[in-house]
Amino acid sequence: MRLNWLNRLYEAFSHDIGIDLGTANTLIYVKGHGIVIVEPSIVAINQKTGRIVAIGNDAKQMVGRTPAHLETVRPLVDGVISNFEVTEEMLAYFIKRVTQLGAKKFFRPRVVIGVPSGITNVEIRAVRDAAKNAGARVVHIVEEPMAAAIGIRLPVHDPVGTMIVDIGGGTSDIAVISLGGIVKSKNLRIAGDRFNQDIISYVRDEFKILLGEKTAEEVKMAIGAVWKQTEPMEATIRGRDLVTGLPKEVIITDSDIQEAIAVSISNLVESIKEVLETTPPEVISDIMNKGLILVGGGALFPGIKTLLEYELKIPITIADDPLTAVVRGTGIILERLEEHRGVLVPDDDRLPPN
Repeated sequence: MRLNWLNRLYEAFSHDIGIDLGTANTLIYVKGHGIVIVEPSIVAINQKTGRIVAIGNDAKQMVGRTPAHLETVRPLVDGVISNFEVTEEMLAYFIKRVTQLGAKKFFRPRVVIGVPSGITNVEIRAVRDAAKNAGARVVHIVEEPMAAAIGIRLPVHDPVGTMIVDIGGGTSDIAVISLGGIVKSKNLRIAGDRFNQDIISYVRDEFKILLGEKTAEEVKMAIGAVWKQTEPMEATIRGRDLVTGLPKEVIITDSDIQEAIAVSISNLVESIKEVLETTPPEVISDIMNKGLILVGGGALFPGIKTLLEYELKIPITIADDPLTAVVRGTGIILERLEEHRGVLVPDDDRLPPN
């Protein structure tokens, strides 16, 4: 009876928070409010004082434009924490903003965080510790493909195989899910950031122009494509001429972008085929019937659906609002924690040393 009373008190005076801690963006869901934060996972640091001067959107505006004493960093690389202290500060900043939504500040929040599949136990502990140090009372970890599948309302607990591919900023997750668990999965570092680097390398080699990462991302989002488009697209890019050292601008087309990222896209397709080749026949039958579902920012790449259908010979579906699938999944897990407890990564005391 006392426990029920305490639970009701906690529900009334606390925030439950779902976090998609991504390499490119951090998305935060608050129980009862929905998705309240969608900001870049970027932090600006004053090197003279060691203090953080900007986080999220404010820090992204500084990328490539900072004076010598300011540095913009991404505390997460390839989906995992590369700078523990900065990640902790970033999470603390976002959690503090969440608690300012209302008066419910009496208890530290319970948090569900999505992480890439296949990361090590040490990396899982780093995420858990960073969230606790940032103000979380309890931290639950869920693999991003599972969270995304729950977020788009797939029947993850049924004895039916489903396949999901999450193409994010730092990593792409390929997973086959059945009976509340991941049957086969593969995590690879081919995603949005790799595509940006491919574009920078291509423009350097073909046009002898050095681009910044922000410019590469903008042109990727403007005219990027992985399949020939019915109407050609083009954009003007500006950078530094590697021959003269002076500013220069050229026109680049969607065919150029397609050629630039062709090798990375081919490796992604081959990885999906590898997962399919090792999937049990019964599950393959389900996937052939239901198809593959795409989530993440990469799902919005023009032509990705057509390319995968051509290469894999199975139906391809792009999820509704693929960018928020993972964070919506963490929110559903928060709403029905007991129902979905089996999909969570075990707590620290049940994790073997790594």
